[in-house]
Amino acid sequence: MKNVHVFSAWLYKKTGWKTAFAASAVFILFMVFVLPNAAQSSKEATGTGESPDGSYLYSAQTLYEIAESYGEKGRDHYIKARFTFDVIWPLVYLFFLASVITFFLRRLKPQLLKLANLLPFGGAAFDFLENISASAVMARYPAKTPVAAELTPVFSFIKWSLIYASFGVVFLGLIIWVYEKIRKKPDA
Repeated sequence: MKNVHVFSAWLYKKTGWKTAFAASAVFILFMVFVLPNAAQSSKEATGTGESPDGSYLYSAQTLYEIAESYGEKGRDHYIKARFTFDVIWPLVYLFFLASVITFFLRRLKPQLLKLANLLPFGGAAFDFLENISASAVMARYPAKTPVAAELTPVFSFIKWSLIYASFGVVFLGLIIWVYEKIRKKPDA
């Protein structure tokens, strides 16, 4: 647990407004220019916009149904995307979320709350686990891949829960930051 505190403290020491701004710019540019192209490419290759990556709740059976609907070409595309584009995307949102959370929460007093800057790391880790297990299912389809097929929805659920929580902390941090700025404003 000590290493967790040390890493969190290191982020607070190294992350300032410039890092948060740069991370935000990269995130926005990625959202505007890269994500739409990746989604379109995926839709063309798979014939659908449905993907386990974008689902919060689903079952192993649903994962097999998606694999079936993709066809061989779509499954090949899905696997390649998980090990190219979907290696970079989690790093982009991790950089954004961790930097912005760290920037907004840096003045918080309760140390336990300051550990919220580590939430995005869990989200990215479960994203990678989701990608690996879903790719195993896609690669072996139509053969069943019981462990990976059962774990993929769990990884997705945990990933999305941590990412949503991270965005919640960003929003809360923004409110705290604005409140502090208003409170410290000298009376005119």
